[in-house]
Amino acid sequence: MFGISDLISLVISAFIILPAVVFIREMGYVIVSWLFGVIKPRVTIGSGRRVLKFGMFDIRSCYHFYSWFSYDKLKHENKFAYISIYSGPILINLVFGLTINFLIANGVIEEYKTFWDRFVFYAFYYVLFDAVPMTTFNGKPNNGMIIYKMIRYGKRIDSSKEHILPSTSEVEKEYQEYMKEIDENEKKVDKENHY
Repeated sequence: MFGISDLISLVISAFIILPAVVFIREMGYVIVSWLFGVIKPRVTIGSGRRVLKFGMFDIRSCYHFYSWFSYDKLKHENKFAYISIYSGPILINLVFGLTINFLIANGVIEEYKTFWDRFVFYAFYYVLFDAVPMTTFNGKPNNGMIIYKMIRYGKRIDSSKEHILPSTSEVEKEYQEYMKEIDENEKKVDKENHY
């Protein structure tokens, strides 16, 4: 039976553990792209209105439903760089998941074991769905598919015409247009409500 303790666990999983694992995943892109001289990196956490922007981090109001990494350019662009960048999220979650699992198994982490068990679960969940080559629901390849095609065909291949990782400049432009449209719609609704 689903009780209060289960509700608390669900809230912790949905609003603390899952966003933390997603953030760590996105940092996999950042760390590896930094090695190849990334220009204008950005980690966008969530969707909707911007709540806070500092440095390369862009925090949105619906903070964990959708997150992504973007950049404008790499100083050292080649096949190895792209394979490495798309491998970054897989490797970082794998390392975190295995490390925490090792600490749990050896009794180092005994306090809050359920919390850490769920953290390991979500880390491996993302590893699985990032590593196994597939096309996602929106028709774009996941990291595993991108890596597979890069190794097999020796070049970037995407099922759509868009770049796989968006450019930070384009993401910012789209966001500004999106917010302008929302503001215009809100003004229109306010004006209609006054009459």
